[in-house]
Amino acid sequence: MRAVIALATALGSTLLGGCLLRLGGERPLRARGWEEEAEVATVTPKVVRALRSPLTSLPQTENRTTANKDGIYQFELDTKCKAIQDNILSSSFKKKRYPEDYYLHIVKKLQNCTWVRRPEESAKFRSELASCCNAVHNFIASQNNTPLGSNMSYEVDSKKTILITEDIFRMLPVSSPLSVYPFKNCAVVGNGGILKNSSCGAEIDRSDFVFRCNLPPTMGSISKDVGNKTNLVTVNPSIIAQKYNKLNEKKTEFVENVAVYGDAFLLLPAFSFRSNTATSFKVYHTLQEFKATQRAIFFHPTYLKNLAQFWRTKGVKAYRLSSGFMITSAAVELCENVKLYGFWPFSKSTEKMPISHHYYDNQLPKPGFHAMPKEYNQILQLHGKGILKLQFGKCESD
Repeated sequence: MRAVIALATALGSTLLGGCLLRLGGERPLRARGWEEEAEVATVTPKVVRALRSPLTSLPQTENRTTANKDGIYQFELDTKCKAIQDNILSSSFKKKRYPEDYYLHIVKKLQNCTWVRRPEESAKFRSELASCCNAVHNFIASQNNTPLGSNMSYEVDSKKTILITEDIFRMLPVSSPLSVYPFKNCAVVGNGGILKNSSCGAEIDRSDFVFRCNLPPTMGSISKDVGNKTNLVTVNPSIIAQKYNKLNEKKTEFVENVAVYGDAFLLLPAFSFRSNTATSFKVYHTLQEFKATQRAIFFHPTYLKNLAQFWRTKGVKAYRLSSGFMITSAAVELCENVKLYGFWPFSKSTEKMPISHHYYDNQLPKPGFHAMPKEYNQILQLHGKGILKLQFGKCESD
């Protein structure tokens, strides 16, 4: 009789344990964020080993699936993602120049971490940027922030000034044309070769506001990867000088070429270097002369100075920030949701396949002019904190 009771008790315990396991497995998993995870994680030898091990995709086995349902594998995954974020943060302040393979290794691991938008982190960082730079009011030179008769200092040639005459004042909008913020969903489209064969065009075009850099091609077969929509595109005066002879001729060709951007703003650094001013003003007057739908506007030099100082405190020390990084910084202030495409400063993919510098050519920037790896490091941090999303590789097809 005792043997029968013992057997029944053991069987009941087994069945109860199975039910509890099943109930635990049916609960929806919620991936804890890095900040939350840091508060609850207990550092054990097993966790330390997990941090050192490579972050790989989850094999579809019965045992691993069960572990995932119990939250064990998710905890390990979140812990590894937190370690990656800490690694990115610590390397941003070191003077050491990391090789390309170091960043590729980090990116490959980061790709396996689920991205989650974090409104609190976004609001905090947006407030930081607003305190230093205030893109809403100061990103674009306007009559409101550039008084008539004042002497404006150049951004880089800071010892030189330009008198804001009536002619210059009339070229400026009364207030920033981007002050009707926040835009809901913004796409910042870089020109990296990683965009080739990405199929990101349709996703980019669905954005409420699309920023582009340096008059990139968007028409023809490439549009399936980069999209057509453009609301603002930066213009490097060197492009105007080299391709259009500073608009002393080839005005018609220039106007025809920029027509592909619809009614977009053409944003120029007229007040960064004194040598940029005449060319930038020529773009403005050419668009006016041909009654083009595009409109030339100018970076405010004080905004760019303050922005450079802001990023310098975070380890980005270069002769000048890249256009893409400037635009990304402004977009974080001006947009609720920011997604980056075509940001890839490396010569190869994480699978070691060659990638051209631009999706339309392989012309490299001047050595030492920009701090591309340091900038990308900051972008990876913003991605990891859920402040913006960085598109790695191909987009999902519709």
